[in-house]
Amino acid sequence: MRIIERLRERSGAKCLLALKCFSTWSVFHLMRRYMDGTTSSSLYEARLGREKFGKEVHAYSVAWKRDEIREVRRFADKVIFNSLSQLAAFEKDVRGADVGVRVNPRVSYSHYDLADPARRRSRLGVTDVRALMKAAPRLRGVMFHYNCENDDFENFCENLEAIADRFGRLLEMLSWVSLGGGIYFTKEGYPLDRFADKLKEFAGRFGVQVYLEPGEAAVTGAGELVTTVLDVVRNELPIAIVDASIEAHMLDLLVYRQSGKVVGAGSGPHRYVVAGRSCLAGDVFGTYSFEKRLKVGDIVRIADAAGYTMVKKNWFNGLAMPSIVIRRLDGRLDIVRQFGYREYVRSLS
Repeated sequence: MRIIERLRERSGAKCLLALKCFSTWSVFHLMRRYMDGTTSSSLYEARLGREKFGKEVHAYSVAWKRDEIREVRRFADKVIFNSLSQLAAFEKDVRGADVGVRVNPRVSYSHYDLADPARRRSRLGVTDVRALMKAAPRLRGVMFHYNCENDDFENFCENLEAIADRFGRLLEMLSWVSLGGGIYFTKEGYPLDRFADKLKEFAGRFGVQVYLEPGEAAVTGAGELVTTVLDVVRNELPIAIVDASIEAHMLDLLVYRQSGKVVGAGSGPHRYVVAGRSCLAGDVFGTYSFEKRLKVGDIVRIADAAGYTMVKKNWFNGLAMPSIVIRRLDGRLDIVRQFGYREYVRSLS
């Protein structure tokens, strides 16, 4: 949060928490001190941002329904359409609102095709520059969301200049531009001051208010999935089965075929597979080396478990959902939510 605060002060950019990544509102009272508001991908996220965060709300959706757009107008400061056809269909419903559209700049940074907003035949954003120029008088701003875990400052600058070259005339007609999320500017060693100066220069060149939409960058390293070893079996290697599931509790790791980051694992002599307790054969957090042997009852902590976890958790296999526990700044632990059979049943019918 202090890194985000420093960036805002030096660059003049505003930072909105991306609720699609992290929506655990029990800590919003802290985050709102350092951020300007929230950005959403649906009606419910927009409402959550208004009711629980309480500052500026940007409401975007890949496709709005009419009843949603009429309701979201109550919660949003800015309403962003994914296409010019949706703008035409619903602009009367948001008359008087601060309206924008998402633009696909045809440049991007992503390690995964699945998460690449500018992938071939992407449905995300408008690509037709002429059509955008024609629609410009009906717009106040645009959103470019084209990064995914981009920690390469030079690449960011290169792509931003490509956007300036292609859309400069459009930007000069607008009052704000969102550069989206996926920029890993809170990573240790990232040239934050140069990044801030680049944003400030870009805003001044086109006379726009720049927004960023950090998600994971706002919560990196801020959470752990705390599990207990339930059993140790052997098949080539010892396999520690913990009271959690990669599919139910850290789905992003499964989707992107990544290993979890186990606290304390390193180069010790004892090698284990750490696996979940669901029936899915591939419910595996990864293979790790430990200083000591793992035994039933040992605690295994999986780090960096805040982003894209609680927003994706599910009841696969009817497995118990982890409690949500907040460690306050004074060290106090607050159990803010527990889940039991009642919640499981209610989620199904």
